[in-house]
Amino acid sequence: MTADLIITDARVLTLDPDRPRAEAVAVKDGRILAVGSTGEVLALAGPGTRRLSGAARTLIPGFSENHMHLFAGAGEMHHLQLFGLHGRDALADAVRAYAAGHPDEPVLYAQGADYTILGAEPPTRQSLDAILPDRPLMLMAPDHHTAWANTAALERAGLLHGRALPPGNEVVMGADGLATGELREMAAFDPVLAAGGADRCRTGLSTGLDPDPWPTGAAFEADIAIMKRGLALAARHGITSIQNMDGNRYQLALLAELERRGELPCRVKVPFHWRPSMDLSILEEASALHRDFRSGKVTSGFVKIFYDGVLDSGTAVLLEPYADEPGWTGAPLMTPERFAEAAVEIDRRGLQIAVHAIGDGAVRAVLDGYAAARRANGARDSRHRIEHIELVHPDDVPRFAELGVIASMQPSHPPGALGFPLEPTITRIGRARWPHAYATRTLKEAGAVVAFASDWPVAPIDPILGIKAALTREPWDPADPDQRLTLLEAIEAYTAAGAYAEFLEDRKGRLKPGHLADLVLLSADLEAVPAADLHEVHAAVTVCDGEITHEAA
Repeated sequence: MTADLIITDARVLTLDPDRPRAEAVAVKDGRILAVGSTGEVLALAGPGTRRLSGAARTLIPGFSENHMHLFAGAGEMHHLQLFGLHGRDALADAVRAYAAGHPDEPVLYAQGADYTILGAEPPTRQSLDAILPDRPLMLMAPDHHTAWANTAALERAGLLHGRALPPGNEVVMGADGLATGELREMAAFDPVLAAGGADRCRTGLSTGLDPDPWPTGAAFEADIAIMKRGLALAARHGITSIQNMDGNRYQLALLAELERRGELPCRVKVPFHWRPSMDLSILEEASALHRDFRSGKVTSGFVKIFYDGVLDSGTAVLLEPYADEPGWTGAPLMTPERFAEAAVEIDRRGLQIAVHAIGDGAVRAVLDGYAAARRANGARDSRHRIEHIELVHPDDVPRFAELGVIASMQPSHPPGALGFPLEPTITRIGRARWPHAYATRTLKEAGAVVAFASDWPVAPIDPILGIKAALTREPWDPADPDQRLTLLEAIEAYTAAGAYAEFLEDRKGRLKPGHLADLVLLSADLEAVPAADLHEVHAAVTVCDGEITHEAA
């Protein structure tokens, strides 16, 4: 049999325990034909075979991005990017230059403004008015759970005098009876996004519903172009599988159309996003999505839920009060009983569940809900997930393995990693809880399957940066546990663990004959690069379904 593509002379890390290393891989009809020595694989070459030299560089399974927001992130790519920027003068220069270059934008949006961008005090509408008084402006925090708007933006969105919102969401009000400019959680800042026409990419995230009306014609094609931008970015970083963490039928329709056109460079799994305001009967749509989208590259089959918010804004749910705010334990988006009710119904339908749970109180409530589903429906291989797990109580660590719950974590998120500031997070957590924060190795050693991701656009999409963060993270105090992983463990979390999370470990996530031909050739021998220098490595060639989706110049 003649191969379509062969890559030889590489440092192949197969993630296959039966043959962990090799020199070459052959691909045929979208599957891996052979893994072996260069000589063995060259024997499969024919006149039409595409040959690539690995040149002693690392070849691994394609990266699985196990938690990201594809459509929303792609829609933000043209916004002002503020990640790493600090100080009033620097912010003013960036905002004014962006405003001058975008004179027709009804609302100006900036992404990646951390909570200390203006120092210890968060931005206010007045501080933003001093920078840009005459045009609507909103800054979004990297975590996408808090935003800050100037007066013009608040007025345009009808928020200046406040608004009643669902639990866990807040337009923060000042002593003068007017909004301060701080908007906590999606229901608070979605009106500002809608006021500027930036909400369609976020409907699967903000409401879980489809755009109304359903876009057609030029609008549909515009959204196709946005989706393609995000997918191309993923392919450039060696990503071949995406587990999206917001969704609706519209996103799946966009992806299915790209697959029909032969323009889909990644496999994408999209959930139905259930919100606690929804009746449980709407979960029939989640089952319908699972039935309707079952191609090899566009699938559904799971439900995404938010249980709490984030630590920095005080909306994450803790078991004990915040260290800097006695008496306050956070703002759950639903009661534990409501979540358990939803979990039982989703599990009864045979669907997977993925829940955003940041605080240890939220993590416990979600584990309790999964246990309730098991009691009600019987034990099964459900592989339900918890997303983020920035705090976990020691008593709950063994429950992940006991319940078969996947720990979906983001190695770039711990404060101090990849430029994320230490404050205010570590103060809010409090010294006593530091040993239980972002407890990657603790969970792994307790038997949990740990899958890695970026949560893009919250953090850079590049899996290599995530691997670097997993290898180089230092404890905030030397007395605390070392949560670092090894290189091979980190690669596994971005490959084989992702395949397991999708119930597809029998066909992807490892380089072995018969598996899907999803792989990435990196620009260097990863094992020879010091961990501190991993940011210099990039994807040289990405292959998905046997097709080259990215090839560096």
